[in-house]
Amino acid sequence: MKIYFVRHGKTEWNLEGRFQGAQGDSPLLIEAKEELTRLGIFLCDIQFDAAFSSDLKRAIDSAMVIMAQNKQPVSIITTPTLREWHLGRLEGQKISIISAIYPQEMIAFKRNLAAFHSGYFGAETPHDTTRRIQCFLQSLANKDYQNILIVGHGANLTASIRTLLGYDIGEIRQNGGLDNASLTILETTDFKHYDCLTWNDKTYLEATEIIT
Repeated sequence: MKIYFVRHGKTEWNLEGRFQGAQGDSPLLIEAKEELTRLGIFLCDIQFDAAFSSDLKRAIDSAMVIMAQNKQPVSIITTPTLREWHLGRLEGQKISIISAIYPQEMIAFKRNLAAFHSGYFGAETPHDTTRRIQCFLQSLANKDYQNILIVGHGANLTASIRTLLGYDIGEIRQNGGLDNASLTILETTDFKHYDCLTWNDKTYLEATEIIT
């Protein structure tokens, strides 16, 4: 099975540099919808057996834009399991302010999750947030799916995908996070071992155009 992971499009809070997390949410920017439309065009020939999205509006809206371009669209199934990392007291806060107050914690969150103290902020642990995605994928093991679309969130998907690929907790963020509206494709035959076919890709912006 091939799993097409997409981080939601850029939002107002992304533009403002705020943590959104699992409870916060803000609207997609106009340019984000344009990017997602082009991603949908890029993927339009992929016959998805199922499409899943976080139940947060920024992810649902992103999934809807992508699927609207597909030649054989499927209904989008929403679930809180695919929500962003629960970030507790960080949610809604300016990243620049938190980085000034907790510089070492923010460096750890961005580069070395083994050193991130989630309890300081009432946030999910790295294990808990990645386990949600692992369990979700394992629940699909008995389905006869060839291609599925998953639209989720940057921090959670970055940590979860890298964990699926076998990286240790301290290595998860070493290659940076996923960009908004980026495409990452994994493939698995046993839901235990995963191969990365595409990582954090936005080359579709060069390969597609919107015809008006």
